[in-house]
Amino acid sequence: MRKIVHRHLGKMVAGTAIAVAGTAVMVAVTLPGTAGADDTGTRAGKSVPQEAGAAGAGGRAVAPGVVEAAPAEGQQGEGRDPLTDDELKRVEKIALSKQLFRSSESVDGDRGPQRLGVDLAEPEADEAGRPDAPRRADVTFYDYRDDTLVTRTVDLATGKMVHSDTQHGVQPPLSRAEKAEAAALLIADPLGSGLKADYQDATGKALTSPDQLQLSGAVYRAAPGAQPAVLDPCGEHRCVRLFPKVKNGPWVDARSLVIDLSARKVARLDR
Repeated sequence: MRKIVHRHLGKMVAGTAIAVAGTAVMVAVTLPGTAGADDTGTRAGKSVPQEAGAAGAGGRAVAPGVVEAAPAEGQQGEGRDPLTDDELKRVEKIALSKQLFRSSESVDGDRGPQRLGVDLAEPEADEAGRPDAPRRADVTFYDYRDDTLVTRTVDLATGKMVHSDTQHGVQPPLSRAEKAEAAALLIADPLGSGLKADYQDATGKALTSPDQLQLSGAVYRAAPGAQPAVLDPCGEHRCVRLFPKVKNGPWVDARSLVIDLSARKVARLDR
């Protein structure tokens, strides 16, 4: 492992976590437990007839596990309910006008802005606590044509766009598509040779696609004196530091590399 460390990107870390300066990502997964179930495995105290081979210790019946179907999701939520799938699709379609689609560009250069997310909008100050407060959704896009964040608010009851805002120099969290495009640029760049060599060492296979990696990443902003001049636009440009992981394998330390998605360039941070 130490030979890999010195030969390639700098570090491959086995395990399930990587510590990154200024960045900490923690994911907790909790499997369903048996809280609330009675000791016979039944619901509401009802008994289940014992079947052959289904007796547990002491001869008590062991009921089969029960998986309840998810409740039916309505087309329209209420109040502060999370957005339904139908609402998500509908508000994105409303927010992405023909004019915005034709005049903007996505992370991979296609026509149309890069979709970042759809969230339930916060109520206005005079609407807080009202049960009849309008239900709205904020749809955010990033336009790579001119590096602008576009936020459009849609009223879910009327189906109309009620607000539109465009900002420069605002860098929200990265979408999955942006992290994948950053990885594709890194793989294709000469500076990605260490990543590919580490992947080859870990798997015995060539790294040719972002699909072969698990990707985490963070927006990178320029810090005067802390990077080469080519990265000075980061913050106005959409720039990424990737934390790639070999699927079912080690993390690869690529923190010294920054991918400028706007300029489609890769650079190494000054040490």
